[in-house]
Amino acid sequence: MVYTAHLARKESYVTDTAGKKVVLGVTGGIAAYKAAELVRRLAERGIEVHVVMTQAACGFITPATMQALSGNPVYTDMWDARIRDSMAHIELTRGKDLVVVAPATADFMAKLATGLADDLLSTLCLARNCPLAVAPAMNREMWERAATQRNLAQLRADGVEILGPASGDQACGEVGMGRMLEAVDIAEAVASSLAPKPLAGLRVLVTAGPTFEAIDTVRGLTNKSSGKMGYALARAAVDAGAHVTLISGPTALAPPAAVERIDVTSAEDMLNAVKKRVAKADVFVSVAAVADYRPAKVRDQKMKKTDEKLSLELVPTTDILAYVSGLPKPPFCVGFAAESEKLEEYAEAKRKRKKLPLLAANLAQDAIGADDNEIILFDDEGAHPLPRASKETVARNLVAHIAKLYRKSSA
Repeated sequence: MVYTAHLARKESYVTDTAGKKVVLGVTGGIAAYKAAELVRRLAERGIEVHVVMTQAACGFITPATMQALSGNPVYTDMWDARIRDSMAHIELTRGKDLVVVAPATADFMAKLATGLADDLLSTLCLARNCPLAVAPAMNREMWERAATQRNLAQLRADGVEILGPASGDQACGEVGMGRMLEAVDIAEAVASSLAPKPLAGLRVLVTAGPTFEAIDTVRGLTNKSSGKMGYALARAAVDAGAHVTLISGPTALAPPAAVERIDVTSAEDMLNAVKKRVAKADVFVSVAAVADYRPAKVRDQKMKKTDEKLSLELVPTTDILAYVSGLPKPPFCVGFAAESEKLEEYAEAKRKRKKLPLLAANLAQDAIGADDNEIILFDDEGAHPLPRASKETVARNLVAHIAKLYRKSSA
């Protein structure tokens, strides 16, 4: 799986990676400074970090810095006497869940691709008994060279997870591919690799964001949905092992890593996109705030303002969730309800009316546009409140509930 960069975000985490152990390898590139923040980001997720540095890396950032941040000894020497029998290359990966090298220079990637082991980090990568991930970091010319691309292809073929790189400003003053992912992106990818996979192998279709219903060439009807909950849910489903397709209305959000994103504008656009893909979905999660009505007629020119009153004729849009749940062989359907009053009464009525196995409901005034959320899950066994938390945390808890009900329905 290849991860690409996306915008930094406010983070809050559940503890599904707590207690995991990672070896962080740091090689000699200018991006080594990002490894310090990466240690902090991993620790936020409860991940125990053990740092191994090459001699070249020590020229960019000190072992003392990495030890202070990780709370564990830092290793640089193949013959470190602190390790029993001086076998650091064997002992350091035993009992670990992942080795991640960030930054991974062109030189180090070449070592990995050819099996060269001439220092502690390259040797422990060869001797490891856990997965390996690398975050490439180098000048754009080095990245584009045929040799680097051959090594990259070999690493992928060997099952090494490639995290990035991104395109952007480089220390040399040039701009292009080869820039190491930001620490938050690498930490997210690591957490995804280490998280439980209750949706492994399933195909999840998610709708997110608002829709925009045109009135004329410049005006339209829309709503305040930011798409944050839908995007968080798509990310949580990927972390849970699912293959995720995200059908998104207009938002300012960057797509979650490893998610196929389909951009749409109107409710009809979203309906058509769902129709094309729903047959292959095992789970359908309708998070988007789809317009209930659209203008009966769209003006082909901008309407001019006058002193007269204006009336618009509105017609109902198709209920996408009802369409999917009403199919002869529907996927496992999850609905969302944003109410302004009588939350439990209206939400349960909606769930029964649309014959949904699961519906998540909240008060619209408390959730739309916010970074946190408080929802109640309604299923055949009753109501299950989830406490207020970041939308990322709520999404992960919701995905865990979806996985439990899906397994039960498939048994």
